[in-house]
Amino acid sequence: MSTHHPVAIIGAGLGGLTAARVLHVHGVDAAVFDLEASASARTQGGMLDIHEDSGQKALRAAGLYEEFRRIIHPGGQALRLLGPDGTVRVAEEDDATGGRPEVDRGELRDLLLGSLPDGTVRWGRKVTGARPLDDGRHEVTFADGSAVTTDLLIGADGAWSRIRPLLSDARPAYTGVSFVETDLLDAEARHPRSAALVGGGFFLCLGELRGFLAHRETDGSLHVYTALRADEGWLDTVDFGDAAAAKAAVLAHFDGWDEGLRGLVADADGALVPRRIHALPVGHRWDRVPGVTLLGDAAHLMSPFAGEGANLAMLDGAELAESVAARPDDPEAALAAYEEALFPRSEASAAQSAASLETMFGEKGLERMTEFFTSVRNGA
Repeated sequence: MSTHHPVAIIGAGLGGLTAARVLHVHGVDAAVFDLEASASARTQGGMLDIHEDSGQKALRAAGLYEEFRRIIHPGGQALRLLGPDGTVRVAEEDDATGGRPEVDRGELRDLLLGSLPDGTVRWGRKVTGARPLDDGRHEVTFADGSAVTTDLLIGADGAWSRIRPLLSDARPAYTGVSFVETDLLDAEARHPRSAALVGGGFFLCLGELRGFLAHRETDGSLHVYTALRADEGWLDTVDFGDAAAAKAAVLAHFDGWDEGLRGLVADADGALVPRRIHALPVGHRWDRVPGVTLLGDAAHLMSPFAGEGANLAMLDGAELAESVAARPDDPEAALAAYEEALFPRSEASAAQSAASLETMFGEKGLERMTEFFTSVRNGA
């Protein structure tokens, strides 16, 4: 037996939750389904800079802007750019006037979750398939044997979306960059050298087609991404079950780099986490299919090097919800209007992200990023 929901959102990430919240603001009920066992089943990642023209716009539509202001990380907009020898190329403090305040992803997700009626999110519902029925309706089946039908199916289920195949044959491709994530806990007390190196906000070190990206987290830890241009199979050659061996394998690519920089890996606490960076084709789009659409990474997965992913997902969710609420008797017109704005916006951001990857991890990545940040600082 299937349960019917007029609106079903697959995925309780930032985009899906924003869509559910804005629908709720407009009096439209939605059911959200997520594969995680609970809201606290895993940590939600690091810091996000929330942009005025996208993420903040979505939070205003959700009626959550003032609550968002209360979870901003003071000092999080500080920036440091270094070279492999440890020389500081750019250093900017957070004077609280920037338009991209930093928040903890988990706290932002909790804000959105707390704004929804109890029971909106159905946890532990891993999608195994989705198929069209008739009149624009769809059926979604889950690993626990349950199923739902819906008049409006929204795929907010990320990079490897199970809803995307209803609309598109596109699949994410490896971008040529791999990450290894590390954490340094209680940094001021336990890792003072690294804490001083990273500073209070976003940290970037580039050179030789590789580098380090790091954030100061709200809990006082440092979250570090070691980035390498590498073959897709490189991560498979590293034994990430042995932290010491994994550290040695990663650091072998940073011979001759400043010891403080190497310490971001050498002194890390806990396991090292590998992650390949994938992206959908720039300009990914689909023909209108009745009763279903996508948002966020399901629609336009891109590398993180333009800082747009979470912001676009939230804006997608807000604009989709507003379009649906404004056209209660014509869902197809609502989806068409949403996608008409979605496609060019996401194409522009995906192109920017791909270009940023080539800039940062190109032959003159450090010089080009130094020039970029200096020109931004000077108002060019």
